[in-house]
Amino acid sequence: MLTTLNDLTESCITTETIRSGGMLTLKVDQVALPSGRTGQREYVVHPGASVVVALLPNGHVLLEKQFRYPLHQVFIELPAGKIDASEPPLLTAQRELLEETGYSAKEWVALGRQHPCIGYSDEVIHMYLAVGLMAGQHKRDEDEALELFDLSLSDCLGLIKSGQISDGKTMLALFMAERYLAEHPHLLAAG
Repeated sequence: MLTTLNDLTESCITTETIRSGGMLTLKVDQVALPSGRTGQREYVVHPGASVVVALLPNGHVLLEKQFRYPLHQVFIELPAGKIDASEPPLLTAQRELLEETGYSAKEWVALGRQHPCIGYSDEVIHMYLAVGLMAGQHKRDEDEALELFDLSLSDCLGLIKSGQISDGKTMLALFMAERYLAEHPHLLAAG
């Protein structure tokens, strides 16, 4: 027998902000559980983000190598960044693509959204495909160091299979782009 969503809902009794930083807020809530008992939920409040699968004129995907401090290693990622207050996710994607890479795009396709850390964060990442790229000058933050390169979509998927791309937002956005481009192959030629 399937349980309905109403049978699973937890309700907030009290909430406490433990720490609030520049981007993240840590909260602890006391909740009423479906069983009638109470429980505690610790979670991170995140402003959300956008990630971009940017297709170059040669049909390749624009990628970045960037050091990520929490894991102390360089990762291969797609251009992405957090949503600023009251900023629509598409505007975030356009801003981040320009800031990080110097590119702007003529055409934008929403590929969907993902919830990367549902057990401990309310973060939502919006995924976009950018086509008709035009080169310009990047506008990176002073503390932002990254290296740009490009690969074919099939090579990107190969890096996922080999474990060289392990960033969740990048992996899912590439899979969503692959699916979309299979249904709209003319966009690969328009790159």
